[in-house]
Formats: sequence, structure tokens, C-alpha cells
Amino acid sequence: MPELPEVETVMRGLRPSLEGRVLRKVVQRRDDLRFPLPDQFSERLTGRTVKRLARRAKYVLAYLDDGMVLFFHLGMSGRVTILPKGERPPLGTHDHIIFETDKDEEIRYCDPRRFGMMDLVSQVALDDHKAFKDLGPEPLGNEFNGPVFYEKIKDKKTNIKAAILDQRVVAGIGNIYACEALHLSRLSPERIAKSLNFKEAELLASTICDVLKRAIEAGGSSLRDYVQASGELGYFQHSWTVYGREGEACRQCGSEGGAKAVVQRLQQNGRSTFYCPECQH
Repeated sequence: MPELPEVETVMRGLRPSLEGRVLRKVVQRRDDLRFPLPDQFSERLTGRTVKRLARRAKYVLAYLDDGMVLFFHLGMSGRVTILPKGERPPLGTHDHIIFETDKDEEIRYCDPRRFGMMDLVSQVALDDHKAFKDLGPEPLGNEFNGPVFYEKIKDKKTNIKAAILDQRVVAGIGNIYACEALHLSRLSPERIAKSLNFKEAELLASTICDVLKRAIEAGGSSLRDYVQASGELGYFQHSWTVYGREGEACRQCGSEGGAKAVVQRLQQNGRSTFYCPECQH
């Protein structure tokens, strides 16, 4: 599932094509994705001007000129692709929503597994929507830092990996970047969250921000279905230090043939965690 860097990359890629543009035509090829689409979805969007795009957690938000906000989540297999005029292949079976702008560009939302979603909500009610009301601070925003993170985890009895993945603690972090941040902070994913002292929590918060920024600069991580809005792959998967590298040498403390310093995998809360038992304590 695309995480914060991938969604941020998609949002930034869409900005030149959508901000300030009129949605001249909206084609809705089915009534639902993961959830039913709003009533009269296409009609309510047709003719609207997109004032600005933003991201919250793993959602892309389009603020419209009528006070409404269109937001979507890519789910497991969703992708958004920009197609200039004259470069449009025939619609595929899984191209479910098509936006045509007054710039003569087409933005297609394709989702083979239909785990993504789209919704419309008024801007004044956005923070109270069930998708957003319980979200924690944005890790790349001014509201997230070491002291804030420490307060969020200091009483938590779950492992620190689960705490990072808790969207109420910090928004937008998924399995890949939780593994990477813990490894680079040299913290064991099995540590109980409340066992971290202030200095460790501050280091982890800083590392989370750094990992996310570097991933965004690389266009995110392409794993399975994710591509940027331009259709290009992300490249951050080539920089992973532990994720998906079970049995390989730890890039922090190991070398080829180092018997102890190899990446291992364990199951935590139904997900694979990749870590180095030698340097993560």
C-alpha cells in the first residue's frame, strides 16, 4: 500500500495539471470503489475549479471552488496517471474514474483491486470526517517533533513498531518506513514503546522525518502497483537498508559473510518486520 512519500509524490505530480484548472468532464464508470461513491459524484464535480491540492496522511485532497473537498486514497493497487491530449490509450477494464480538464489533459484513476476510495465532503466538515478525525500529527509538519512524539508513546505498552504504525500517533507511516526509521535509529522493533527514553524518542522522530524526506526526493518506493502520476517508477526501494532484505548483510554494521550482522524478518501484528538484531537494541 502506498505510504506517505508515495502519496505526497502523486499529489505533487498532479499539481501542475489540476491546480487552477476546471474539471471539464468527469466520467464515473462504476458506482463504487472500496466504498460507494457519493450520489451524483460526476455531476457534482463537472465544471468545478480545483483551487489547490494537499495531502493528509495517505490521502490526496483537492479543494474545490464550491467549498467542497474531493479526497482519495489509493488503497492497495490504485494509481493516478496524467495523459496529455493525443497520448491516450483505450480505457482499460480497471480505469474507473476519468477527469478531463480545461488544459486538455486526462487524469485516470485505475484500481484493479478496488481497495481505494474517493469521497466528497464540505471543507468545514473535513476535520470531523471519519477518515481524518482521529489522525495524529503530520510527520513533516511543524506539529511533529521529539517532545510531541515522546508524549504520544510514553505510556504505550505496544511494541514501538506498532506505535509508529498507529495513525493516531503519527499520520501516514506504513510498514516500509517504520522498518527503515527504526533501523537507522538503531532501535529494536520489539522494544516496548514506553521503554524509550526522551533522547531515543527524539532521535526516532528526527529519523522518521529524514527517511520520509529522502523517499519523497526519490519519488517514493515502487512496490507492486505504485507509479508516480507521470507514470514513472519511484526509486527509493534501491536505498532500503533493511526492508525486503532478509538474509542480506546489514548496511549499518555488517559486511558480506558477517554471520550475526544480517537482516532478519519477524512477524509483528500480522506484518513482516525487517531488522538487524546486531545493531538494533
